[in-house]
Amino acid sequence: MTRAEASLAHLYKVFTKPEGNDSRLLQIEQHLSDNLADFLSRHVVASNTSLEDIEHHFDDAALPEHPQFVSEHAEHLLEKLVSNSVNTYSPRFIGHMTSALPYFHLSLAKLLVGLNQNLVKIETSKAFTPLERQVLGMMHQLVYEQNDEFYAQYLHSARHSLGAFCSGGTIANISALWVARNTLLKADTEFRGVQRDGLAAGLQHYGYKKLAVLTSQRGHYSLRKAMDVLGLGREQLIALPCPDQTLDAEAVRQKGRELQEQGIKVMAIVGIAGTTETGHVDPLAELAEVATELHCHFHVDAAWGGATLFSRNHAHLLNGIKLADSVTLDAHKQMYVPMGAGMVVFKDPQASNAVRHHAQYILREGSKDLGATSLEGSRNGMAMMLYASLHIFGREGYQLLIDQSIDKARRFAVMIEDHPDFELTTSPHLCLLTYRIRPAAFQSPDNEKLDMLNKAVQKQQREAGNSFVSRTRLETKDYPETPITVFRVVLANPLTTDEDLHAILDEQAQLARAHKIWTELS
Repeated sequence: MTRAEASLAHLYKVFTKPEGNDSRLLQIEQHLSDNLADFLSRHVVASNTSLEDIEHHFDDAALPEHPQFVSEHAEHLLEKLVSNSVNTYSPRFIGHMTSALPYFHLSLAKLLVGLNQNLVKIETSKAFTPLERQVLGMMHQLVYEQNDEFYAQYLHSARHSLGAFCSGGTIANISALWVARNTLLKADTEFRGVQRDGLAAGLQHYGYKKLAVLTSQRGHYSLRKAMDVLGLGREQLIALPCPDQTLDAEAVRQKGRELQEQGIKVMAIVGIAGTTETGHVDPLAELAEVATELHCHFHVDAAWGGATLFSRNHAHLLNGIKLADSVTLDAHKQMYVPMGAGMVVFKDPQASNAVRHHAQYILREGSKDLGATSLEGSRNGMAMMLYASLHIFGREGYQLLIDQSIDKARRFAVMIEDHPDFELTTSPHLCLLTYRIRPAAFQSPDNEKLDMLNKAVQKQQREAGNSFVSRTRLETKDYPETPITVFRVVLANPLTTDEDLHAILDEQAQLARAHKIWTELS
């Protein structure tokens, strides 16, 4: 047998199903599964190997010439990749919006990969398409609470769409503002619409100098990306100050009127339901009223906070969200689904028609292909993961998860306030909060040096790999003029205990007291 024939035979085996329980491939799969389970069960957040050393494992840009045995490559992945990955399952990883996942997702992921469905068209996702439409209907109902007749009419309609799945909140926000732009600059008897004649022609036809979007300084960076992609210009995202961490509706009203007087049309107002830095929720009902006055689209970025609606105890924190024209949700955050499960839902089932596309070989007119009204083309069936979670947890299960996260954040805030070395800088509105090292003994704090100390402690804690909190800079009610450096924590991991939180504070206090800046400030 020639080398080419041997390689072909090897490749054929890679594509075929293993036979028998004692097959080598099944043994490898079990080996990988056992090692992954061992890694995820550790408390450590990350290895203390430097990023530079890890880069040496992946510094060869040459393409591999010859096939490799699966078992050999699996060992390579375990040694070089898994061992140096971030353990987001660790109960002391509380710095970002990524958390432990329910273990059943590992099995479902194998099913998802094995079926390899492409949700752009029914021809490659026959059963997944109606499943995704049903899940979007569930999320739409969670937000807008329409009756059964509404969903019977629109859930599987080829001429309507309740929303779209996408890779995350960034694409969801872009999709929402895409619909808003095309709806505003729609076709009439003298204009073929912005999607055909372009933005410049649309502005000229409607007599607008520019289009603007109003949001708060706590708005996600994806909104600037959206302005860039849609040709509106990043500078036309007007991010208003929010000293109380939320958007002031009256300030939005005044700014909107000011822009109108300048010939600039407010295309949309974006309210935030769960800001990335502090978890606050804008006054959504008041912002909806302003959007009505300004005759503009009202979008709510609820990528983080949207799951709060599952809790009947805390859903009121998102009061007014049902007034939004569109809402962004991320299932891979507080719905505990693997990465790559974002959504945008639209109040009006006809809204997505503003961006509907057709092609002869795909997305034919009249079909129920999901790609006709979504920005992304080829994508997998992540809706299945949320579908499973919704059934396995149920609303009651999600309510328990949301409630315990918020309660835990409130308990952590008390721990911080009771500790002499720390200062709570923003109280938890949902399950995010910020704080910093600021010992009570420092009567006249030097914020510049405190910034340096907090930055150093966060970096040392991260490099040690035993626990992790993130950091940011923001203005607060006590420090409204100049941003200060603060620790930022996200308490969504159900595995995190009060003991873990005490340990994290103790580690930070120990690192701070050992730093030279502490002596300078004492």
